[in-house]
Amino acid sequence: MDTFDWDSIRHPLFLTLKVTFFSTFFAALLGIFFAYWMSKLRFFGRAFADAVLTLPMVLPPTVLGYYLLVVFGKKGILGSFLAEQFQYSILFNLHGAVLASTIVSFPLVYRSAKAAFEDLDPEYEEIALTLGKSKWETFLTVILPLSWRGIIAGSMMAYARGMGEFGATLMVAGNIPEKTQTIALAIYDSVQSGKDEFSLVLVCVASITCVLVLTVSGILLKKSHW
Repeated sequence: MDTFDWDSIRHPLFLTLKVTFFSTFFAALLGIFFAYWMSKLRFFGRAFADAVLTLPMVLPPTVLGYYLLVVFGKKGILGSFLAEQFQYSILFNLHGAVLASTIVSFPLVYRSAKAAFEDLDPEYEEIALTLGKSKWETFLTVILPLSWRGIIAGSMMAYARGMGEFGATLMVAGNIPEKTQTIALAIYDSVQSGKDEFSLVLVCVASITCVLVLTVSGILLKKSHW
């Protein structure tokens, strides 16, 4: 069996869990915001806007990575600004990995939350507004709790998707051991190096972790009786 120590598994696993946690958090915030906005507004070009928001789900990850490089690279629109004003680059660090994973997993939360908002009876919102609740209070105390099942389902899928993110992360954050090397990149490295048994261990760890996350989330969702 290929020789390796616990750190060779621990580092990419913990890094993946950290990146996935933050990317799911940001994807959920953005997904809920845009889902509610799109479920309520009717405007010319709405179908196009919906397609753009869903696009990361169908585009090849390398294409998304290229777009992120164009925007956040040294000569990019935001990248050059950040470099000049703050001497900061989001590329090839943990922030880049989180950004890539957030963009890739965002549509999963967006689509699920949007469906939940659209399926909700509008009378609930109308009654709350009639009783003197503001739109913000109505959203937090009525709409969000009633739509929580769809949001949780989308967030679960986003977390699982983030665990396996590879292409966009590789292009934006690189494959730097103990810094940006997630478990998907570590598997790629070990396969390329011919470390088949080590690759199998990493694959099993990633698979078990995803199964545990989905199982626990499913149990919590069932116990909540939503």
